[in-house]
Amino acid sequence: MVAMRRLNYQHLLYFRSLVRAGSLTRACDELALSVPTVSAQLRTLEERLGEKLLAKSGRRLVPTEVGRLVYGYAEEIFGLGRDLLEALEQRPTTRPLRLVAGIDDVVPKEIAYRILKPAMELKRPLQLICREGTLERLVADLAAHEVDVVLSDAPVTPQLNVRAYNHRLGTWDTVWMATPALAGTLRRGFPRSLDGMPVLLPTDDTAIRRQLDLWLDKHEARPVRLGEFEDYALLREFARAGHGFAPVPSLLEDQFRREYGMVRIGVATGVKGSFYAISVERRIRNPAVAALIEAA
Repeated sequence: MVAMRRLNYQHLLYFRSLVRAGSLTRACDELALSVPTVSAQLRTLEERLGEKLLAKSGRRLVPTEVGRLVYGYAEEIFGLGRDLLEALEQRPTTRPLRLVAGIDDVVPKEIAYRILKPAMELKRPLQLICREGTLERLVADLAAHEVDVVLSDAPVTPQLNVRAYNHRLGTWDTVWMATPALAGTLRRGFPRSLDGMPVLLPTDDTAIRRQLDLWLDKHEARPVRLGEFEDYALLREFARAGHGFAPVPSLLEDQFRREYGMVRIGVATGVKGSFYAISVERRIRNPAVAALIEAA
């Protein structure tokens, strides 16, 4: 009895991506996989089929004659897969969509809620799971596919050694706020009035903290660093209790005044923060992640 050759469809998917991209590097970017991984899987597919599938033409990878035949079948196979998914999506389902969101500690909870809210408003039921931690830990979870998206005030950099994509959600100005009693004192002579006064700041490993330090130095204001916080919610609680003045994203100013009784001291002109949704996919497939990015 002749043994049947079995086809690994994951290998076929990598080959199809290589043909479409025309470049190993671009295909790896789209697949969120390393070059050695994809190269090894392509070799395995060629060995299984007993044929060379790709050849170099200048700087591009092009399919061989057999490769063109295989690519044609791959297009049909994955086209049928798309048709299957579309057919299933048309059927009513009670199964909720699942979204695991990693939230950097430095992101204010009020902003995290605003970013995630559009996903909650999808017509399909949603099961939302939020995990908090440092950017480094959350990005490691993202690479391991344990979270679907990471919300942070800083983009992923090459130093983290993870292939991921940064989707900027918005940019905001920064205002200094405090309780009415403290703010009344600090408004006179602002910003020099901040010199020697208690300040509550994010820790120095955050993107916004470096800008705040430069702003204070520029205005020759050297406040007493009463507290430094990884968790912005804890920073806010100390500020609302009157322990010091604090930086607040401008889009939260009205909420902080209304709900926490804090008022503006002045604007940290030029200090701008950004928020990012970080994913391992360039083209977002999770509808909940797509919804929050599009809304932002």
